[in-house]
Amino acid sequence: MKFAKALILGAVLSAGAAHAEEERTDPNAIARGELMTTIGKNIGIIGDMAGGKTAFDAAAAEGAKAALVEATGKIEATFKDQGAADPASEAKPEIWANWDDFLKKAKAAGDAAGALDVASVDTLKAGMGALGGACKDCHTTYRIMKQ
Repeated sequence: MKFAKALILGAVLSAGAAHAEEERTDPNAIARGELMTTIGKNIGIIGDMAGGKTAFDAAAAEGAKAALVEATGKIEATFKDQGAADPASEAKPEIWANWDDFLKKAKAAGDAAGALDVASVDTLKAGMGALGGACKDCHTTYRIMKQ
């Protein structure tokens, strides 16, 4: 069940970020959207392998993991400046009001990405629950879900 939730979360991350990115005007919101799109894309790569949608490819899994580790490591710097109010932004103002909690959640996502074992489909499946859970925890609190 956790694996299915992680796959759904990956799809939501990818679709939501790509949709809203077209409408953003504030440079800070644009940078945040691009970072989240990168994260969603790479979760999708790993999730598709773990879910059997694509064949397991160790090199692609390792590349996606490396991209996730790098991108989650940029969350603090990318979100540091709230910027102008941008109606297309999916970032809730609570991020900056609860900065330490936000950073704790971002670190959990980075830790989960770093802990991914990309040696096989089974190890990918095992790690997707923690990664999806960390993303969901942050998004539930700090992301405006756009339709």
